[in-house]
Amino acid sequence: MTKIAIITDSASDMHDELRSKYDIHVAPLVVRFGTEEHLTCDLSHDEFWTRARAAPPYPGTSQPSVGQFEKAHAEQGEQVVCVTVTSKHSGTHNSAGTAAQGFPGQVTVFDSHSLSQSQSYMAIRAAQAAAEGHSVKEIVALLESLRERTHFFLMLDTIEFLRRGGRADRIMTMLERIVRVLSVKPVVQFVDGELSPFGATRSREKAITKIQQEVRQRAPAELLCGICTQGGGDETRRMVRTLAEELDFPEDQMLIGEAGPVLSCHGGPGVIAAAIVQRQAWEQGDPSSSLGLRPIMTLSRRQPIGSWAGGLSFCVQRGRRTPSRAAPTLRCPFGLARVCS
Repeated sequence: MTKIAIITDSASDMHDELRSKYDIHVAPLVVRFGTEEHLTCDLSHDEFWTRARAAPPYPGTSQPSVGQFEKAHAEQGEQVVCVTVTSKHSGTHNSAGTAAQGFPGQVTVFDSHSLSQSQSYMAIRAAQAAAEGHSVKEIVALLESLRERTHFFLMLDTIEFLRRGGRADRIMTMLERIVRVLSVKPVVQFVDGELSPFGATRSREKAITKIQQEVRQRAPAELLCGICTQGGGDETRRMVRTLAEELDFPEDQMLIGEAGPVLSCHGGPGVIAAAIVQRQAWEQGDPSSSLGLRPIMTLSRRQPIGSWAGGLSFCVQRGRRTPSRAAPTLRCPFGLARVCS
């Protein structure tokens, strides 16, 4: 059986433990401070924020080179599925696609239309399916289903980082008018992989309430998580715990993590975000996926808030509606780069 390797990029904020467990290769993006460049894997959260707060020069990002992806494609095996950060705000998908042209019929590049925990979750589910023996076609069908059911909302405490980063020029004029004239906190969401304003509030508390309302409307959840940048940890924990209680989602299974340099570089400090992957499609026997995988979440071990994440397990087993075939349970201790601070 041909091995199917999974590749993603560092915008996924995937923890080293997960990379190793599922043999997922992570291509690092680049963070720039003027003419000085650092791979995201070489820059800790604290180092990034120390440099960012001392700006200028202001931080910026760039995608992995085509050469990095070519090397990864060559090293990973005969068949590769590459899950990238949304192509609407990064050239990473294009770099991976250009590199794939040198491996005709071997490399499939998938646009997650997301980033951070949502993107990481897609890559892990792809790795689980590959380990279970599914084909590239089936894995892509699973990823498409996950992408359709993923909803990502975030509040920006400042738009200065987004403006300087130049990755959201289409909406910047509108955001600048709203923020400067009304002195409000913009709330944005990903729509087909692109940031889109959908609200503004007078305070962070009201922004959190609005995000919670949007998440509730998309319950029940297969996955529920909170994402923050520096300074948003306490509020993010409270927000997601409230949602978990209201949605009857096990608190021990929710994900709360601090985003790495990629989201931080463009979102700035104080970002509060929530993402939900809806469960409806699974419960209805999702016709878009031939896998019939049914997610079951269990706690493998507990870790206190403030430690490295990774206390969750995701088990998948064959759903009843699929043809009978050996289906080993796959366990994934899911975590993000680190818990919000």
